[in-house]
Amino acid sequence: MSYELIVNSTQNGYRIALLEDKKLVEYHQEKDDKKFNVGDIYLGTVRKVVPGLNAAFIDLAYEKDAFLHYLDMGPNVRSLINFTKQVQSNKKATSNLGRFKKAPEIDKFGKINQVLSRNQQMLVQIVKEPISTKGPRLSCELSLAGRYIVLIPFSDMVSVSKKITNVVERKRLLRLVTSIKPDGFGVIIRTVAEGKAVADLDNDLHQLTDTWRQGVINLKNAKAPEVIIGEIGKTSSLLRDLLNESFDNIAVDNKKLYEEVKSYIHKNAPEKEKIVKLYTGKPKIFESYGIEKQIKSLFGKSVSLKGGGYLIIEHTEALHVIDVNSGNKSAREEDQETTALSVNLEAAKEVARQLRVRDMGGIIVIDFIDMRKLDNKKMLFGKMKDEMEPDRSKFTILPLSKFGLMQITRQRVRPEMNITTQESCPTCGGTGKITASILVADNIEHTLDYLLTKQNEHKITIVLHPYLFAYFTKGWRNTRMKWFFKYNKWINLIEDSSLPVTEFKFLNVEMEEIEVN
Repeated sequence: MSYELIVNSTQNGYRIALLEDKKLVEYHQEKDDKKFNVGDIYLGTVRKVVPGLNAAFIDLAYEKDAFLHYLDMGPNVRSLINFTKQVQSNKKATSNLGRFKKAPEIDKFGKINQVLSRNQQMLVQIVKEPISTKGPRLSCELSLAGRYIVLIPFSDMVSVSKKITNVVERKRLLRLVTSIKPDGFGVIIRTVAEGKAVADLDNDLHQLTDTWRQGVINLKNAKAPEVIIGEIGKTSSLLRDLLNESFDNIAVDNKKLYEEVKSYIHKNAPEKEKIVKLYTGKPKIFESYGIEKQIKSLFGKSVSLKGGGYLIIEHTEALHVIDVNSGNKSAREEDQETTALSVNLEAAKEVARQLRVRDMGGIIVIDFIDMRKLDNKKMLFGKMKDEMEPDRSKFTILPLSKFGLMQITRQRVRPEMNITTQESCPTCGGTGKITASILVADNIEHTLDYLLTKQNEHKITIVLHPYLFAYFTKGWRNTRMKWFFKYNKWINLIEDSSLPVTEFKFLNVEMEEIEVN
């Protein structure tokens, strides 16, 4: 299986697409003005302590105060609070936790007002971005994620990912990491560390301790609310979590971001540096890789399956509901049970993909087509688990109920990705009545004539929908050749399926849009 990461720079940020064998499996939109990222560590102020909820609300300069539950504070929260006070009051304090005297752990069943008080300052980490009307969700169990390990201050635990099942390898990794980790820190060994040499783990550990050291320096003069340790960008974060030998292409259409990605790869996986490319093609990068078309087909209410079936995806405040339908598949198989199993297995694969692409979280209920045979139900349950295996979010899958429903809970750390795929007509504004579509071609020709003969434009590029592109370039009329003989100039045409059929853009020689009244 091959992996590709495609990054498109936009006016307000950038779009990131992860492809598996050319299929879109993850899609992210990052805005430049985005304030919170999962993993950011803040110095916040306790705004309110609510014993009834056993929680506190923390001021992080967001319109809604962030939420911190007692169970999310972790057993070593008193050590964290004491360390924060020590660093801010003593400018000579160091980041070395080996000499720091830890405070007793808090009671697992205690009350939050026994630990926190109003206006108290403390370090907190974002574990869930603001969603809908809710503020960020916080934790005091700080963690710094690297490529192979996760560093946990104020802990002494060393653990290995459950996905590493080889007993000999687990013991090897435990022995190596225990021998190199600094005192006062715990470590979680990630799945991708399997088979890695001690030099790779040690290098990752040094980078994380350097990050912690810089965070302590920032804390000394920080004024709440302020970011103490910022999470790396989304692109680098995806590379950190996913980069492996299967990655064969990383394409970026922005020079600055390209240098950032290349620097990250050079530092963490120099053998992969050659796969990073700066895209300079004329079509948009998402258009060139066929991503724009996939986005249009994946984010609608109805999603088609190759075999003829389809999914209907509905969203409510409390949960997501996915209905599986056989469509025209029902006439092809020998009996109803065979049809149901065939459609359900194909649907399970697409559902797993949809959960990742849309980043759907919370409770998901899937209404599969009813099957009678117990073996078929077990096969479907196994298929769903296999297809969900690559998902990086935490999830739980329950077997089919007697009503044919499968329930999935999936961790949600950021707002669900929701893209409107229905296009509003730019001419009618949704009334349903437009000028005859054939006049769009006439409008383009009239505008082109005006720009070339009246405004003396030297080189023109027209960006238009693929249907219009085909209209002007294919068949016996080949309008573009007629333009060449008429104006003695070659007119560049660029397809862009993100445009509605009746929209088009004229670009000048500097590829800047020409205002056309």
